[in-house]
Amino acid sequence: MNTAPTANVDNPYGLGALWSGGDIVARSVLVVLAIMSLASWFVMLTKLWDQSRLKKSAKSVEKQFWTAPSIKDGAERLKKGDDFRNIAEDGLRAASHHDGRLTDRIDLNEWITMSLQRAQDAVTSKMNTGLGLLATVGSTAPFVGLFGTVWGILKALTNIGISGEPSIDKVAGPVGESLIMTAIGLFVAVPAVMGYNWLLGRNKVITDALRSFTGDLHAYLVGGARVDSGGARAAGAKAAAVVK
Repeated sequence: MNTAPTANVDNPYGLGALWSGGDIVARSVLVVLAIMSLASWFVMLTKLWDQSRLKKSAKSVEKQFWTAPSIKDGAERLKKGDDFRNIAEDGLRAASHHDGRLTDRIDLNEWITMSLQRAQDAVTSKMNTGLGLLATVGSTAPFVGLFGTVWGILKALTNIGISGEPSIDKVAGPVGESLIMTAIGLFVAVPAVMGYNWLLGRNKVITDALRSFTGDLHAYLVGGARVDSGGARAAGAKAAAVVK
């Protein structure tokens, strides 16, 4: 029994055909989705790098900073530009420059507390920079892709109505090609949402380590001793174990 050879039929629909045959709206949607994807991956990679750097700093604080004979010596042991070093230097400046008309009504304890809190908030704000972009991409990319799909279906149905040929190939092909927009939108949104939640959890662990360091530093500057060195050590170990 002879079987007829199967003919290879080229698919006239796809991403390449969508770009080459699409109008300005379809191409604009594809460009916007591409920009959103590149921006979200850039944010995720840069945030991951920053978190890894802070993780190494949290590990080195317990080994280098708290083993120094003084806060000043401990800060000098840390690398320049290190966020933990910046917090320590802000605390030292607050403890040694508590003077002037604006500060003479604020006691030393409150003045150091405000200075350390501002330094910690600056680091936390820097850590959260870019996460809003991931949340925006994750929530809007599917709708951008859906807009492209609706526009493509509208265009296909309009062309079918003008030509007067409502055959299945005239309907299924353009409609299926338009659905590529929705698929691309989901492809852009899913990594952004997952990256946002992942980075947010890692930021929480690092923030706990920063809070423990700031609290111990405040206690040392005011009272001359750490309140709970074991707690800070546990926080640093937790940051090293969780933030990988």
